[in-house]
Amino acid sequence: MNDKFKNTDEIFLCAICNVESGTCNEDCKFCTQSVRYKADIQRYKLKEIEQIVKEATIARENGAVGFCLVTAGLGLTDKKTKFIAEAAKAVKAANLGLRLIACNGTASVEQLKELKAAGVDNYNHNLETSREFYPTICTTHEWDERYQTCLNVKEAGLQLVCGGIFGMGETQEDRISMIKSIASLDPMNVPLNFFHPNEALPLVENTITREEAFDLVELSREMIPNAHKIMVAGGRELMFGDEQYEIFNRGANAFVIGDYLTTSGKTPKDDVEALEKLGFKIAKHVVKMADEK
Repeated sequence: MNDKFKNTDEIFLCAICNVESGTCNEDCKFCTQSVRYKADIQRYKLKEIEQIVKEATIARENGAVGFCLVTAGLGLTDKKTKFIAEAAKAVKAANLGLRLIACNGTASVEQLKELKAAGVDNYNHNLETSREFYPTICTTHEWDERYQTCLNVKEAGLQLVCGGIFGMGETQEDRISMIKSIASLDPMNVPLNFFHPNEALPLVENTITREEAFDLVELSREMIPNAHKIMVAGGRELMFGDEQYEIFNRGANAFVIGDYLTTSGKTPKDDVEALEKLGFKIAKHVVKMADEK
């Protein structure tokens, strides 16, 4: 491994549970979950909690130490907060040894405290891009709302997961601006996504090369050195192809296994076997942060 980077002794695996799919009324141009673009995806309301626990169990069996409950939509409502809290309690009651992450959009301190009390460990809310570029990709809510939610996460006592998307037509200055904004929030984990084109979306192509993508992984690690995990998430297979495990020699130390929200990923078994063959050690246990009891 590249000695230039720390935190690459172990690779952390995370799995996503798409709790509610394709029901968002926002106009984010990169997202097939928006009802505005009529992308050919599965659309459904909240999953049964029994199914969520089943998926969490499978994720743990596949080597995941993180499990993320994701819902479509602008943010938490009272109803959605209650549901995610109930799902969190059920997953925690299964004693799977997972770090539980919620990713449910904009949220108040009070809503986030309710999730924390239910057993949620981390809250994921991405800035997506720079403050300056954001109006280009979304007009139905503002970047500042996203940043404020991240501040709310920290005030509520949850660990913050915050990242963004590359390849939506932004400039290198935009990318650096976003990374600086993420760094200012001092998140525990930073998920890096790479735009996955879909014919239904207003954005028609990913605008960065593979080498630029590798450089952005490296730059993120350098600019956010205190992050416990730099995670490569959506778009990994499409962006990096047969070189995808090189991300761990460029500063990443985590990635998403299995399917994403509306796109398919490699089978977890294939990923785990490939990592082991390359000599990477896969983390087996959840990490406790210094400020956690």
